[in-house]
Amino acid sequence: MRDNFGRVEAVILDFWHVAESRGDLSKALFPGQEEAAKTWQEGWCHRLKHEGGVVVLEALRPLDRKGWTRQAGQTHQEVLTSFTNQVHRMDYPFYRAKGWQIGSGPVESACKSVVGQRLKGAGMRGGEDGADALCHRRALFRSEPTQWEAFWGHN
Repeated sequence: MRDNFGRVEAVILDFWHVAESRGDLSKALFPGQEEAAKTWQEGWCHRLKHEGGVVVLEALRPLDRKGWTRQAGQTHQEVLTSFTNQVHRMDYPFYRAKGWQIGSGPVESACKSVVGQRLKGAGMRGGEDGADALCHRRALFRSEPTQWEAFWGHN
C-alpha cells in the first residue's frame, strides 16, 4: 500500500460492512425479535461511529454469554476476531473529524463514473499505462474545477 499510494494516511474499513457484521450478531442474540435486534445493533453502530473500534472491541469482549445459543457464541467470536484483526482501520471519529468518508459508496460511485464510463465504453481499447494516465486526468477533470486548472497551470 505504501509503495503504490505513498500519500495514504489511513486505510479505512467500510463502516457499513462493519455495521452488517454487528447485524449478524444482533440477530443471533435476539432470534425472532427483530425490534430488539435492531435496537441493539443501532446502539452499537452509534457507539462505533462516535467512539471508534477500540472502544467497541473492549466493550464486546466481556459480554455476559450466559444463556446464549451456540450460534450466538460462534457469531460473537467471529465478530471479535474480525474486530481484533481490523480495529486499526476503525477509527471512525478521527476519520469523520478530518472530513473523510467512512463508507465505500462514494468511492464505488466514482469508480463507475470516473473509470468505468471512460474505459468500458464500446470500442474503447488501451493498455495499462494508457489507462493509468487516462484515469489520473479523468479524476482531475471530474474533481473541483480548481484542481483541473491547477494541474494544467503547473505542467
